[in-house]
Amino acid sequence: MNNSSKTVLITGAGRRFGLALAHAMLDEGYQVIAHYNTSKDGVAELESRGAASVQANLADLAQVHQLIDSVQQHVSQLDLLVNNASCFFENARIDASDDNLTAVLNVHTAAPYLLINRLHKQLAAANGNVINITDIYVDSPSTDYVAYCAAKAGLASLTLSFAKKLAPAVRVNAIQPGPILFLPEHDSAHRQKVLAETPLNIEGGLEPMIATVRFLRDNPFITGESIKVDGGRALTI
Repeated sequence: MNNSSKTVLITGAGRRFGLALAHAMLDEGYQVIAHYNTSKDGVAELESRGAASVQANLADLAQVHQLIDSVQQHVSQLDLLVNNASCFFENARIDASDDNLTAVLNVHTAAPYLLINRLHKQLAAANGNVINITDIYVDSPSTDYVAYCAAKAGLASLTLSFAKKLAPAVRVNAIQPGPILFLPEHDSAHRQKVLAETPLNIEGGLEPMIATVRFLRDNPFITGESIKVDGGRALTI
């Protein structure tokens, strides 16, 4: 597939799913705008392939506005916006600092709101798509990550609201990942416990997420939808 005239903005593109998705979009011929905060190594890989990069701390809303201004200056239309950036903070980290609470709320809810709201003209010009990466904990929140779950639930609500507000020019959907890719700090006992609670009993990997982005992007009759990509784990939590 050649999409050389199409542009995608991916937040949190410097690592993990965001990085893999950016590479996949480059493979398809997209012009990729790769947002990152601190993960420069991954973004350097993307730049070597022709991606544009923009740095911003999404916890700081002034920097979010600067990010949006930069995108608006360089593109007249935006085919795809993927709100992927995340900060996965447990209760103890939130309770230790109000700045961490602000970060969780801004990165997952306020920044996506601003990005969608201020870039809607560029999205509409392309009959574009927004895909928000939420979490299976939106529907069954974890007591260990109270603020994180609340912020992701806010993003899920934004998905529904903007799907109604921006139709028919822009479609807005969400993906709820489960155990796609364990973090380095997850020990063997944690991994075994999570997989035991997952009906398909495997770590999903990143390709199922990328495939779901493509499905939502390419199906013209879906908006306001949220798809779980979790091996069935939402059934057990």
